[in-house]
Amino acid sequence: MIHLYHCVDARSFRPLWVLEEMGLPYELTVLPFPPRVLAPEYKKVNPLGTIPLLLDGATRMTESAAIGHYLATRHGPSPLAVDVAEDDYGAFLNWTHFGEATLTFPQTLVLRYSLLEPEARRLPQVADAYAQWFLARLRAIEAALQGKEWLCAGRFTVADVSVGYALLLATTLKLHGGFGPRVAQYWERLQQREGYQRARVAQRRAAEQAGVKSDGAF
Repeated sequence: MIHLYHCVDARSFRPLWVLEEMGLPYELTVLPFPPRVLAPEYKKVNPLGTIPLLLDGATRMTESAAIGHYLATRHGPSPLAVDVAEDDYGAFLNWTHFGEATLTFPQTLVLRYSLLEPEARRLPQVADAYAQWFLARLRAIEAALQGKEWLCAGRFTVADVSVGYALLLATTLKLHGGFGPRVAQYWERLQQREGYQRARVAQRRAAEQAGVKSDGAF
């Protein structure tokens, strides 16, 4: 049985979304955020205290975008993955990693320096600078979506999950007002997917069962 350790609306939402898109059986453990502080016993399972953590037999993974790719290939075949023989294989890998490395990274600094640090240690100038950096990077998504519903291969893939999570985080951080028209429409399409909606329900139910607030981790 696949086991996913997750915090509400954190990066671990990516693999949860993929699990629901694929209809794979899994066990979900929802932890308070940040788990290394609020659930220190979790360090016995993951010494870093970070999420996600996916356990699948002997496999242990902690990188959210990589987990989605792993699930779609290891437990496939699935249209969520793009095969090496397809023309858009390179684009698929690029967008999958773009979602985390280029889009989510600057938002973690916005999150830290606008919400998570104690009041005296917050740095609004830093948070604003990285918010603008994130929004500037969305221009690549705006351009890529011209005449297309999804980022690559003519279908919804793990790349859309990776980028889609960055848009979810942007909504949490109230940066979505800076979305261009194509990005805004893309975000609406993503939210209409049954897999996305099932993942939202699954995390809420698991959070309530664990006594963790289910209206956002941050």
